[in-house]
Amino acid sequence: MNRVAASKEESPTARYHVPNLDRALMILELLAKCPHGVGMSDIARELSLPKNSVFRIVSTLHSHGYLTREDDDKTYRLSRKLLSLGYAAVDEHNLVEKSLDVMREIRDELDETTLIGLLVGSQGVVIEQVPSNQPVKVLVRVGHHFPLHTAAPGKSLMAALPEAELEALLRQLTLTKFNENTITSRRALRDELAEARSLGYAVDRGEEMDDLRCVAAPVLNHRGYPLAAIWITGPASRVHVQEFPQIGALLREKAAVVSSRFGYGLLPSDSE
Repeated sequence: MNRVAASKEESPTARYHVPNLDRALMILELLAKCPHGVGMSDIARELSLPKNSVFRIVSTLHSHGYLTREDDDKTYRLSRKLLSLGYAAVDEHNLVEKSLDVMREIRDELDETTLIGLLVGSQGVVIEQVPSNQPVKVLVRVGHHFPLHTAAPGKSLMAALPEAELEALLRQLTLTKFNENTITSRRALRDELAEARSLGYAVDRGEEMDDLRCVAAPVLNHRGYPLAAIWITGPASRVHVQEFPQIGALLREKAAVVSSRFGYGLLPSDSE
């Protein structure tokens, strides 16, 4: 049984589903996990879909600008047009506009690449960056997905979630081990998140890539819910663990400026 059929049987609203829309969403979700692109035959095989159906759907998405195609290898990738839909899905769709000046201030003060990203399902996604002026710098592709348990922005976002939502998310996470620094225990991750919640910032001690360090702080809306994370990333030779407290304090302060633009601290929260 293919995945489409299985999902229909499991859903109480299956009779209202539009089969090709189901398939199109499955294709988009697959391509989101494969930034280097996927060919039509591989899409059909991975999703157990008929090749003719995949051809029609992919061609339609491509004609509307939601996919790009590399003619040399005939692979398809998500286009940046999807970012506009992502922004529209967030009430605070002008998040980047309200954050860029602060991100530039952080970059200028620390001289490391400064980024902003969102929580999307059980992953994080980069939506903008302000590159460092250093001759050797870290650059991250906009739209890049990152694992939550290793990344400072992922931890800062999770730490700011309501407890019930956090627990549901933790049950979904696969704590993939990338190196000896990676947190692979849910108990250890909960402890790390408790510390990040207390400090107001989170860190990455080379937990996915040994030679990279990150420090992040959350941007909150007027309800105290995490909209995004702002963070810096740089090589371990420049971003030293002993400097995390100073960097974290700066990011916490700067993220609070952006949070205030969305009403955090200015309006009563639901708990008040």
